Amino acid sequence: MGCCDDPTELPRMDRRELIRLQEQYGDLVRDLFTEDPEKVILKLLNTSNAYLTELAALRAHHAAVRLKAIDLLEKPSKPVLQQILQKEPGSTFGLAAKARLDVLAL
Repeated sequence: MGCCDDPTELPRMDRRELIRLQEQYGDLVRDLFTEDPEKVILKLLNTSNAYLTELAALRAHHAAVRLKAIDLLEKPSKPVLQQILQKEPGSTFGLAAKARLDVLAL
């Protein structure tokens, strides 16, 4: 007989949402096992949040993923681009970060 939500009780997930997430996870695992992981990661990168995109720009294993992540970064991620440029000034990634900073400066 409560009028309000109990903050000590964990929120319940809708069963349909849980099933959708399980299917999405299963599809991801299947794709990683049966397709080129680099292509799968590049596809996921297009829908990832800013934090994951920044993380990929800094540390992704595949060069193509890092370059694509650098290209997707927006103005709030300028410190990440500057960090890449500072750590790797002459590398492909440093040059890509500089180019992206130049575009964002416009």
